[in-house]
Amino acid sequence: MTGMDFSFRQFTQHPFYTDLNSRLVDLSQIRPGQIVLDLACGTGAVTRLLLEKLKGAQESLVIGIDASATALRQAREDLQSSYANMAQFVQGRVENLSLAVRRSVDAVFLCNAIHMVPDKDTLLGEVRGVLRQDGTFSFNSAFYQGSMMPGTEQFYRRWMMRAIRIVRDRDGLTTSREKVESRKMLSPDQYKELLESNGFSVLRQRVDTAHMPLEAWLDISSFSDFINGALPGIPLAEASAALKDALIQVFDELKLKTVPRGWLEVVATRTA
Repeated sequence: MTGMDFSFRQFTQHPFYTDLNSRLVDLSQIRPGQIVLDLACGTGAVTRLLLEKLKGAQESLVIGIDASATALRQAREDLQSSYANMAQFVQGRVENLSLAVRRSVDAVFLCNAIHMVPDKDTLLGEVRGVLRQDGTFSFNSAFYQGSMMPGTEQFYRRWMMRAIRIVRDRDGLTTSREKVESRKMLSPDQYKELLESNGFSVLRQRVDTAHMPLEAWLDISSFSDFINGALPGIPLAEASAALKDALIQVFDELKLKTVPRGWLEVVATRTA
């Protein structure tokens, strides 16, 4: 099973994911002529949405930042030919923005990744440091307290129990007790308190709903960070295969077409 792709790229191709991020971009009210950071930009799915929103002004600029050189190379290949003067890409970690960005910006985005950042206070301090006064920080997440919609408990319970049984019986492996960062979920109120304690005020907050088909769940089960959160301690290839096999079985047993998932959306402004 060598050479497998455990990136987030395939999941980002689903129309519902594009729609969710488009709604966050609209909610942020960014406009042409601004400078915007796209944190944890990956291969540029959200970067493209931001570029489309800002086109029409020479001063517009989107800076994509990601820790993965491979993802950034793909983003450059996909975007810079169409948005040559509007897009820049910088390798760096979201917790060290001051080392990667040497200018003030009007807005910062972090899409479906804040739950994976261990030190959120440091992250917010870095974001605040690069934002202009009254600049905005927009983020969304499908991993927060409340993201599992009412009525879906049986799906998650059966899926995880089945996957654990598969890796045990087929691969002779057991999960660790370590709780990875993506499973430490905050509530919407906790996010609000976190923002306010770090010099932000929440302008807009809402929960959207994504109706995710089997194909989307299969694709998220190919993403390393999700795999490590779902089945900690299991090698990626074996864990991914177990999650996918269990998904197919559970979707069939429960006669599911989609499973709804809550998506928290927040737009905050720097207050001081």
